[in-house]
Amino acid sequence: MSRKRNRKPVPPVDEIKFGFQHFINVHIDDLRARNYSELTIDNRSKYIRRFALWCIARGITQPNEITKPILERFQRHLYQHRTEQDKPLSFRSQYTHLSSLRAWFKWLARKNYLLFNPASELDLPKLGHRLPKAVLTAGEAEQVLAQPNIAEPLGIRDRAILETFYSTGIRRGELANLRIDDIDSERRTIMIREGKGKRDRIIPIGKRALSWITVYIESARGELLCNQAEPTLFLTNEGGPINPDSLTEYVRRYIDQSEIGKRGSCHLFRHTMATLMLEHGADIRYIQAMLGHAKLTTTEIYTQVSIRKLRQIHELTHPADHDREEPDPDDLKANSGDDNDADD
Repeated sequence: MSRKRNRKPVPPVDEIKFGFQHFINVHIDDLRARNYSELTIDNRSKYIRRFALWCIARGITQPNEITKPILERFQRHLYQHRTEQDKPLSFRSQYTHLSSLRAWFKWLARKNYLLFNPASELDLPKLGHRLPKAVLTAGEAEQVLAQPNIAEPLGIRDRAILETFYSTGIRRGELANLRIDDIDSERRTIMIREGKGKRDRIIPIGKRALSWITVYIESARGELLCNQAEPTLFLTNEGGPINPDSLTEYVRRYIDQSEIGKRGSCHLFRHTMATLMLEHGADIRYIQAMLGHAKLTTTEIYTQVSIRKLRQIHELTHPADHDREEPDPDDLKANSGDDNDADD
């Protein structure tokens, strides 16, 4: 007696030809052909697929069935959604979901796969200008830098990593992709290949950070290396390139270990580098070049973080700090005592 197998029903031909997955795949191929970064492509496809699954669960199987009210329903779904920790999605996360959808539908309409763009008038959440949650002082940065055990190869590697983050403010993905030949010891620069937006840039690196990289290359990297042809600068204990997520874990552990009372990881050093350089007189446009920001408005957030310089200017220019004497606590106590005696 033959046993019947449970087979999934084959979707109609139209669903395959005109369904979400087909147009997602075509869109991804088009992005690659236009030299978009893999990170952008992965994020774009991830957010569109989430929307597609939400639609399919409601019986909507093709992009040409989407209307503005459906997109607004999905927007409300994102607003009401709760994570596994029972927390709402941040407005920035909601914005990223919806902006990916808006870009996809714009592309579908431009390629004439849709007669109109249902997302053209979709209002995205308003994003505020968020200041960094924490910035290290120079002393606190030194405490974190002192945490790795430099008696071991991995400790030397980690010290070189922390020094590089502190000196240059590069992103974790940029550091993970550094190659040995990206380091120019003579000119004291490093080459960032295909940073955010696939933009290359050359930035300076400090003498101390460069010295630690040299120590790492000469005394530790060889012990970690498995393949002599491996060009990546910073290696794992297995001899391969470091994953950016692993960098996050390493740096967070050293920050917690330093007991400075602040939390953060790789980006904390990025904020710290920019803020401290600005406080010591660096022009905002040089900071922009170091960080690799396409727009100056992105860098200007550090003018708000750099409170020390603002405090100095306030003390120098505000008349209340020059025309009036500060109250003497002893005089206040004495006056308070006289009043009490009179009342008695």
